[in-house]
Amino acid sequence: MKKQFLDLGKQPIANKFLKEKISNEYFYQLGVAFDTDTCLITQTEYVDPPLMFNDSYVYRGSMSKTMVEHFKNLSKQFINKSILEIGSNDGVFIKNWNPKNVVAVEPCKNFAIETRDLGYTTYPNFWTTELSNTIKEKHGHQDIIFSANCICHIPDLDDTFKAVENLLTDNGVFIFEDPSLAGMINNNSYDQIYDEHPHIFSVIALDNILKRNGLEIIQVENLTVHGGSNRIYAMKIGNGLIDPSVEKNKSYERILGLDKFETFVRFAEKVKQSKEDLLRLLTQCKSENKKVISYGATSKSTTIFNYCGIGTDLIQYITDTTPEKQGKLSPGVHIPIVSPDHAFDESVDYAYLGAWNFIEEIRKKENNYLNQGGKFITHVPVVQVV
Repeated sequence: MKKQFLDLGKQPIANKFLKEKISNEYFYQLGVAFDTDTCLITQTEYVDPPLMFNDSYVYRGSMSKTMVEHFKNLSKQFINKSILEIGSNDGVFIKNWNPKNVVAVEPCKNFAIETRDLGYTTYPNFWTTELSNTIKEKHGHQDIIFSANCICHIPDLDDTFKAVENLLTDNGVFIFEDPSLAGMINNNSYDQIYDEHPHIFSVIALDNILKRNGLEIIQVENLTVHGGSNRIYAMKIGNGLIDPSVEKNKSYERILGLDKFETFVRFAEKVKQSKEDLLRLLTQCKSENKKVISYGATSKSTTIFNYCGIGTDLIQYITDTTPEKQGKLSPGVHIPIVSPDHAFDESVDYAYLGAWNFIEEIRKKENNYLNQGGKFITHVPVVQVV
């Protein structure tokens, strides 16, 4: 049973950047709930995946040096192995592999075409049990199935995990990484919740759902990427040794109260306070005639700006390095997006970190801005100037 604890209001498609203001922009009600059966944090209303993931999708993993290095280092663990990737995006992970050793699944057809043109076998489909049967017939069972920041995007987790179990060899390993619920609670990073993230995972919840679909977690690695993520290793039940990291993570999550509804009621209060504090800070900057922009046209900032009601009255524009986003308007609140080459300079007093999860990379890149007195604003873990 789902018990709602948070309402983030009307939200648009987080990556649907607009060429101009339109009267029929799509919005949905973003409610967040605790599933009392599995302890899963999930949305009360799922957005139909084709509305989000299609041939005009704009998020590119390769635009981040952090993620490029992250996947390059991970690929070294699987030298000379064949792999299937669910959600290959623009190929940021599979580019580290010989095309003959890769099967990729990517429903965003613009990216599927890109990786196909590079020689990778890519299925431009959503991941389902039906698709896993097709791949099994053509390519056989898989020793390694990998997915990064994708499984949490899929509403139907039972079908997702059944499809994996169906395609794995008996000794095969399913490896996937997604944002950590513990990280979100510790950081008060409620912007991890948006249309593309129908779920935020705890190890406790994942273990419950995987087991009812013939899989079990054998190892957990805690990662720093995306503001805190978990890399989960799973195998068919009874086919692998359970590493101590599994119980260690579950014990820590129980200490945090991630298996109790009351924990998330308290989290919702912190979210409301964060909204009030951010609006107060931005309003103060405006009263002092400070120039405030946003750094990074991210899905996370879409949630923040629409929930808090932040528009061009408080944020003049957003800078972003992604060409597909430049010259457009942000979803919902319609803040202009421009290239940082022309708009991120000494005239900027404050820059809100829409991409706070890449703060170390940003600090190195924008060292001159900081040395000249520029400042960043973040809401993680509390609203502050950094």
